[in-house]
Amino acid sequence: MKEDSSKRGAASAQDRRIHWSELAALTVILILGAILRFHALGQKSIWVDEGVSIELARLDWYNFLRILWRHEGNMALYHLLLRVWLPFGSSEAYIRTLSVLPALGTIPALYGLGRKLFNSQVGLISAFLLAVNAYHVRYSQEARSYSLYPLLCVLSSFYLVSFLQEPSRRNRIGHVLTSALAVYAHFFSGLLIVAQWLWLRCLDRKDLRAVTKKNWRIFSISIAPEVLFVLTTGTGVLRWIPKPGLADLKQWLLFTTGNDGMFLAMLYIVMILAAIWRPEVWKRLRHIGWASWRYCFLLLWLLFPVIFVFLLSQLKPFFLSRYFVFTLPALALLAACGVCRLRAPILIGLLLFAFAFFSMKGVSHYYERDFDIAREDWRSATRYVVTNTQPGDAIVFHQPIGRMPYEYYKSVTQHNAEAAVLYPQHGEKLTYRDFYAGRATDEFLNTIPALERRAWIVFTYNEVNSAPDSTTSFITNLFAHEYKTVQSKKFDGIEVRLYSR
Repeated sequence: MKEDSSKRGAASAQDRRIHWSELAALTVILILGAILRFHALGQKSIWVDEGVSIELARLDWYNFLRILWRHEGNMALYHLLLRVWLPFGSSEAYIRTLSVLPALGTIPALYGLGRKLFNSQVGLISAFLLAVNAYHVRYSQEARSYSLYPLLCVLSSFYLVSFLQEPSRRNRIGHVLTSALAVYAHFFSGLLIVAQWLWLRCLDRKDLRAVTKKNWRIFSISIAPEVLFVLTTGTGVLRWIPKPGLADLKQWLLFTTGNDGMFLAMLYIVMILAAIWRPEVWKRLRHIGWASWRYCFLLLWLLFPVIFVFLLSQLKPFFLSRYFVFTLPALALLAACGVCRLRAPILIGLLLFAFAFFSMKGVSHYYERDFDIAREDWRSATRYVVTNTQPGDAIVFHQPIGRMPYEYYKSVTQHNAEAAVLYPQHGEKLTYRDFYAGRATDEFLNTIPALERRAWIVFTYNEVNSAPDSTTSFITNLFAHEYKTVQSKKFDGIEVRLYSR
């Protein structure tokens, strides 16, 4: 890399000067990104994962810290931020705005990283591709951490490149701090840090390994609590994830490239191949210069986490497409590099129009319906229950975790009477035990008809091979004999029954 030091030094000086036209273009891209992410922000119902985050952040400090340590160490940083955010608003749009803000921050951050690695044109095009990407839009509107840790991953990479160009104390602190925060926002961010380490290690550059050694040491110490959490809890909370196959890799590709089918995916693939297909800079892999060094890093960022987790998941499944949302910046940067290789402005314009057209189709499809989850309509189901509840009613949740989005919507819906929660129930208010209770036992369910005149039962995720699971069958058979009438109403992903005498 010494042969390129003078060039990078000149580029570094130029980095400090951004032309007004670049700022104007970036502002337009940012406005476009904001429009796409704020549009219909509160339109869809909170689903079960979002409900868990909201109710977790509302717990008292004892229960909050207890559940973080034993079950929700992942996304701990997001839940801390959400805890600070919630007292000032309660609508779906307001809560999800906490995810929109870091998503928008990722756009200029990616521009900065692209500018530092390549040039302003790559930075602007990659920022544009990210702004219109349907998968990024989708997780910008999710009350979870899926927009926070991609931002921190981009900042971590920005500071690492800055540190390699200028090994200052400020850049070291920036790299270590953003890397550690990224892991506290989501465990999978650690795979990017491993990719960064491999990036330097595989090049056999002792000088680079020496200057970054302290970074890795401080980083390792800073994430020790998260490492301890993983070692003591394992992947138990992910046991519902099935073993992945090649179809899951294809699904990841389609989702990541923007939810508009194989044509858009192939467009990205062709541009990435155009970016990296430079035989002259790959001849000496272990002594390559800055030109190809950059592509090594982006390819590792994009592919290493997916391939590593996919292979490991053959033994212990934990492969889920949304966990890899942090690879989107690398995808956008590589595709932008491929677009820039065309040089002719009219060809670049046509390609960007094609990307925008098909990406916007993917965004439009997302507004109409989710493409990677089956969202439950907890808004309608909860309103139905609370508006028809009478004094003395009781309610049981077939899946205990279903209580969380119900509690959120109950808190923002006017009602005259409130059904007493029979299960899960470990105190007057929610406790950490309610979040990870098992299903109600048959013995407990047997006691309900003798004690309750009217009982609400809320069913979710209650089918096995397209047939009712054992708990559903038990409730159906038992309550049919003990209660005179049953009223059933179905919502997306939810069935609500009211048994009464």
